[in-house]
Amino acid sequence: MAASSTHVLALLPRRRDYRGLRHSWRSDLLAGLTVGIVALPLALGFGISSGAGAEAGLITAIVAGLVAAVFGGSNTQVSGPTGAMVVVLAPIVASHGVAAVALVSVLAGLLLLGAGLLRLGRAVSFIPWPVIEGFTVGIGVIIFLQQVPALTRSEEHGAGHTNVAVRAVGSVLSADPVYLAWAVGSVAVVAACMVLLPRIHPAVPGSLVGITVVTVAALSVPTPLAVIGELPDALPAPSLPALDREVVAGLLLPAVTVAALAGIESLLSARVAASMSGTGTYEPDRELTGQGLASVAAGMFGGMPATGAIARTAVAVRSGARTRLAAASHAAVLLLVVVAVADPVGHIPLAALSGVLMVTALRMIDLRTSWSVLRSTRADATAFVVTAVVTVSVDLIVAVLIGLAVAGVFALRGLARASTVQREELPGPPQPDDHRIALLRLDGPLFFAPADRVLEDITALRSVSVVILRLSRVQLLDATGARALAETIQRLEAQDVTVLVKGVREDHAPLLRRVGTLGALRHRNHLFTDLTEALAHARSHTTRERAGTAAGTVPQVPHT
Repeated sequence: MAASSTHVLALLPRRRDYRGLRHSWRSDLLAGLTVGIVALPLALGFGISSGAGAEAGLITAIVAGLVAAVFGGSNTQVSGPTGAMVVVLAPIVASHGVAAVALVSVLAGLLLLGAGLLRLGRAVSFIPWPVIEGFTVGIGVIIFLQQVPALTRSEEHGAGHTNVAVRAVGSVLSADPVYLAWAVGSVAVVAACMVLLPRIHPAVPGSLVGITVVTVAALSVPTPLAVIGELPDALPAPSLPALDREVVAGLLLPAVTVAALAGIESLLSARVAASMSGTGTYEPDRELTGQGLASVAAGMFGGMPATGAIARTAVAVRSGARTRLAAASHAAVLLLVVVAVADPVGHIPLAALSGVLMVTALRMIDLRTSWSVLRSTRADATAFVVTAVVTVSVDLIVAVLIGLAVAGVFALRGLARASTVQREELPGPPQPDDHRIALLRLDGPLFFAPADRVLEDITALRSVSVVILRLSRVQLLDATGARALAETIQRLEAQDVTVLVKGVREDHAPLLRRVGTLGALRHRNHLFTDLTEALAHARSHTTRERAGTAAGTVPQVPHT
C-alpha cells in the first residue's frame, strides 16, 4: 500500500520541476514564443487534416499543451496535435463523425492514466530502432498523401476507400485543373519559404512567412482557394462528451489504438528531449499520466487526443527551453492568437497549410537514417521495410505489432544460432580409454528455440560410454531448455551412457531441479563443480568397463 501511494505521489507535479527557473525564465519565454509560432500552422493543419477542424487543432495545442507541460514527465516536452495522431483520427471521423473525436480523446486519456498508474512507461524501450524508423517513415508518407485530396478539393474518386494512396490517386483524377494549379503554386511558395528562409537565418519561421505570403496574395487577387473559415475568439466552456453505452462500446477499440499511439509517440519524444537537453532525464510513467490528463482535458474542451511532438520539442530545446515554462508559454501564445487574431487566421488558404504539412511529412523521412537501417543487418532492414509498408497500407498499431513480431523472430533465430554444443579435448595426459569419454561444452542461451537441435546434437554421439556436460557457459535457460536437457540425459542413460553434469550455475539450479533435469542423473554424485573431479570419475567408469570386457563379463558400473 505504501509503495502504491509513493508511486502515485511521484506522478504529481513538484517544485523541482521548475528548478533553475530564476535563471532560465527569459530563455524559456523566448523558446515558448518560438515554438508557438512554429506550432500555429501545424495545429491548424493537423486539425483540418484529421477531419475535426482547425478549431479542434488549436484547442488541443492550447489545452493539452498546457496540461501536459504541468503534469508530464519531461521538463522540455511540447505536446499537441501531431501527424501520427491525424493518421489514426481520420478513419475514426470518417466512420463515426466529428463528434466522436472528443469522446475518443477522453477515453484514450483515461487509458493512458491507467497505463501510468500500472507503471507501463518503460514498455517503449522494447520497441527496436528499425521498427520506430519504419513507423516514422510510414507516418510521413501517409501525412503527405493525406494532403493530396485537400489540394485538389475533389475526393469523389476513392473517397469511400480507407487507403490514403487510393484516395490520393482518385482525387487527382477528378481534380479541377484551375484549382489544382493555384493549390500547387501555394504549396510551392510555402515549401520554398520553409526550406530557404532558415538558411538565411535559423530564427526565421519559414512556415509562418510562407503562409503569410500566400494569404496576402489570396486576399489581393481573386482565387478559387478554399480558406480555413471562421474561428472562435475564445475557448469553449469545458464539458464531458455524451456517454452513450453503445457509442462508447463502438469507440473503445479506436480509443485503445489512440492511447497506444499517444503513449509510444510521447515516450519516444520525451526520450529524444532528454538526450538533447541538459535538464535531466524524463519520467516515463509520469509522462503517460500527464498525456492522459492532457487528452482528457482536450476532449472536454472539444479538442482531439494529444501526444508529445518531437519536432516542436526539438525547436523548444534548440531555442533555449530549460523548464516547463517554455511549453506552457507556447500554449499561452496560441491562446493569444485565438483571442486577438482569430479573424485574420480564418483567411488562411487550406492549400498553404497543406504545404506546411507536406514539407513536415518529407522532413520526417530521414533518408540518411533509412539508408543506415537498410545497410545494418538483413533482420533490421526487413523489420524496417515491413513496418513502413504495413503502416501505409494497413494500420499504425498493426504495423508496430507486426514489426515487433518480425524483429522478435529474427532475434530469436539469432539467439538460437548462438546456442552451440562443442566437443572438447580432455585435459591432462591422455588415458587409454579417453576415446570413450565425450566432454561437451554448451555455449550461449538454451531456451525453447534451439532446445530440440541441442538435444539431437548430443544424443547423436556414438561409441562413447560417458558424457560430461559442461553447463557453466549456458547464459540463458528456460523451462523448455531445462526439459530438453532432462530428456537428453534420459535418452543417453537408456543407451547405457553415463551422464555427468559439471558447472551448473546457481541461478539455473532451482529450475533444473524443478523440471527434473538433475533428477534424471543416475546418481546424485554425478553432479560436479570441478572438471578434474568429473573427468576422474568418468575415467573410473571406462576403466571398470574395460576391465569387465576383458574378463568376458558384462560390465557392471556401480552407481557412484
